[in-house]
Formats: sequence, structure tokens, C-alpha cells
Amino acid sequence: MHIEVYVEEPSAKVALDNFLPRMIGDRASWQILNFIGKDKMLRSLPARFRAIRKRMANEQLRVLVLIDRDNQDCRELKGQLERMAGDAGLVTKSRAGVDAQFEVANRIVVEELEAWFFGDVVALCDAYDRLSNSLARKRRYRDPDDIAGGTWEALHREMKRVGYYREHFPKIEVARRVSKFMDPARNRSASFQAFREAVEALVA
Repeated sequence: MHIEVYVEEPSAKVALDNFLPRMIGDRASWQILNFIGKDKMLRSLPARFRAIRKRMANEQLRVLVLIDRDNQDCRELKGQLERMAGDAGLVTKSRAGVDAQFEVANRIVVEELEAWFFGDVVALCDAYDRLSNSLARKRRYRDPDDIAGGTWEALHREMKRVGYYREHFPKIEVARRVSKFMDPARNRSASFQAFREAVEALVA
């Protein structure tokens, strides 16, 4: 089995480069493709899905699409991805039903990658030791997928408060450092756990 993972930004790729091997192990080979932008990704997916459908005649291949919700309606974005895959003749996990075979899993990060970091505060503190484990108990961060005012902005504020990155927020560097310590099993983000469940289904 070979899995192609599609992401929209470099920070997602460097994060997955760190923790995806721990999730998949030797059960499958995998490759991450960075589309360098959400709009470009959405424009490219129909042709990419059609090419995948042709390749499946000769390859044991599956696809995992990972995209940020940002400010979009989650159901509308998921529906868009599902239609693209269906139009190319691919069966998605959502449409296949429980325990049925599928070829594509579409997963949405709510609202963006930094929510997954708030979902694993232990990893955040291991990467940046001036941060406090009490972040997980703060009311505004109890649900990592429902942080008001922007997730990366919230993380940047917390980091600046303890002396990190006062001028700008280097998303790729933060993703690389935090993801090294992430434990997929303990992540409190519901969207991360949906991603984890999709990975497990793909390699089952």
C-alpha cells in the first residue's frame, strides 16, 4: 500500500514529516505533496484525482487530503472535496460507509494547523519550555478547534508573552519543533483525532 498525502502549506508538510512515520510505521509507504496554497490545491485536485484513478489500475494506492478550514463552512468545504473525488470515480471514506473499502479520505483541520498544537500542550511545552502546561486549562483553549480570533494568532500571543518570536511568527519553524514531540494518541483536537482515524483506516 502506498499513501499520497496532499497538504496546502509547508508547515503542514514539515509537521507530518515528523509524526506521520510514528502513526504509519512499516504498514505502508507514503509521500506528502505540498500544493503551496489552499486555492491552488482546490484548483488542482480534480485533475489530480483523475490521474490517481488511472494509476489505481496498476498500483495499490490511497489518498489522504488535509486542508485547513480557515473561515469557510466546514460542511461546504468537505462537500466540495467529496464531489471532486466522486467526479473522478473515486470512493471516499465518508461515502463508503462503515468498514467499507475506500480510496480517498478528505480531512479538514479546524481551523488551522496550530489548533493541533494547542491539542497537545505537552508537546508545545517540550518544544518551548517557557510555555506553561496550564495553557490546556485556560477556558479559551479547552477546545483547540474552537479558539476565537485565529489559532496561530493565539499561539503567537502566548509565545510573545514568554519571550518567543516577538516580531513575527515563523509557522514552519514552530511546526517543525512542536511536531517532533507530538503524541497522536493524546491530542485533544477533534479534527486531529478524525485525521488519526483516517490514517488508521487507510492502512488497515
